[in-house]
This record gives sequence, structure tokens and C-alpha cells, in this order.
Amino acid sequence: MSNLGYRVVENIERPSEELIKGFEGIQVANIDDCMNRMGAINASIHQMNQKNVLGPAFTVKVPSGDNLMIFLAIEKASPGDVLVIDGDGNMERALVGEILATFAESKKLGGFVINGCIRDYDALLKMDIPIFAKGRTPNGPFRNGPGEINTPISIGRKVIFPGDIIIGDSDGVIVVRPEDTKELQQKALEIEKKETDTLNRIHAGEGMDLEWAYKKLKEDHCEIISELTKE
Repeated sequence: MSNLGYRVVENIERPSEELIKGFEGIQVANIDDCMNRMGAINASIHQMNQKNVLGPAFTVKVPSGDNLMIFLAIEKASPGDVLVIDGDGNMERALVGEILATFAESKKLGGFVINGCIRDYDALLKMDIPIFAKGRTPNGPFRNGPGEINTPISIGRKVIFPGDIIIGDSDGVIVVRPEDTKELQQKALEIEKKETDTLNRIHAGEGMDLEWAYKKLKEDHCEIISELTKE
């Protein structure tokens, strides 16, 4: 019988580099708009060192406050992989610090998305590897296990499968299934063009077209009056 809760899956299917690079330069917010504004990991996990993340998910599940399997995940991950770590949201112990981040950077990994804490913040702030996490604490982790590598995990109210595309910027992190990639990229680029056109009109003093808003108010029978009168 498989040792549930203590397993390492070494080989995963990753999307092509072409599919991943198609998201370069596209704002996470615009991609999320194309997913009915339901695609983002919640705001508890946020950018820690002002570096954007983009790459395939290499998932890790660890017990609260324990990082044994993260060492192994970094060793086995491929360049560009993003370690997505479910640490059960624990805020008492850091799962990644300067040593693990340096190890991951030496392997040319794509970054960290951690449902948990980091430490050695000043050192991580200067590093090039993108790091997203819930917060920071000086308390170090245990290294006892168990844990799993490359099995489905859930963080920030999103289920993440190995090989999903992880995209993160200063607004947060979004998760995209590879089969949805091309359609989402096209839609997001169209939204970005519309936003650019809108901003250009505002900067030119032309205001905004709010016909859609007035239509909605009319459908909802909103009353628009010139002023309130006293009884």
C-alpha cells in the first residue's frame, strides 16, 4: 500500500516554456478578471521581496512548522519550477530562510509560494528568487517529516496540481491550469488594451464612458433626483 502522507513523486508533466512565457508582462489582476475574478489565491499569501513569480508548480505538503521535505523538493526540482508549499498556514515557525532560499537560487528555481512563514527577511529581500508567503517569524522549523512532494495541495482556498502555472506580482498569486492557458492569455491581452485606452482617455481629460453603469442603475430601478427636499 502507498504510504499516504509520506510520498515523493519525482516526475511531473510541465507545460511548455512557450505557454508559460505567454504570461510574461501580463498583470495578475487582468488574468483574474478573465477567470470571473475567482482565480487568485487569497490575500494572506503575498509578495515578500518585490520579485514577480512565473513558472510551473512543484508542490510540497509539510506538517505545521516542519520543513524536512522542502530540502528534498529543492534538490529534486528543475530550473524554473516554483515551489508551492502547503505549510498548513502556520505562523509560529518559518519554513524557508536564507539557506534554503540560497539553495533554491543556486538550482535556478522559479520561486517560492508558501502557505506559512519565512525568516532572514533582510537577506531574502536582496535575493533575486521570488518569494511569496504569509509572513515572517524568527522561530525556526522542525525537520521531522512526514510530508508529500508533487501531490495535489490546497493553499489560499485554491487546489493546486503539480504543473499548474503559477503567476504572481505585487497584487498576489493566481493559478492557471495548462489547458486554459492560451484562451486566458488572449483575453487578458485584450483587457490590458482596453485598460490602456481608458487610461489614455482619462489622461486626455475625456473622462470615462459610464453608459454601462447607468444601464445597470436603470435595470435596478435606482432613483436619481436632483436634490433632497425637507418635509
